[in-house]
Amino acid sequence: MEEAGAARAGLGFTLSVPFPSPLEAQIAHGSLAPDPEPRKGGISKELTVTENFLHVCWKADEARILRVSISSFLDHLSLVIQTMEMFGPPVPR
Repeated sequence: MEEAGAARAGLGFTLSVPFPSPLEAQIAHGSLAPDPEPRKGGISKELTVTENFLHVCWKADEARILRVSISSFLDHLSLVIQTMEMFGPPVPR
């Protein structure tokens, strides 16, 4: 019975990613935030930036859905970081 109660409460995961500068955290946010979750229900993801940290908070109904979303996000994050490293630090405007 406890498992059913835990499932109703939902699952969550929070990730904080440090960047060398607040501008780079904002660039990563801008690159990653437009990607909505492919599934309409059962999961939500919120991205915020505080100073030089990108914070991501997931809430999901099922562990499998949460795992897939986190894995996909980490793949995209890796690509964003690699791209930023190739182009070097951004020039503030």
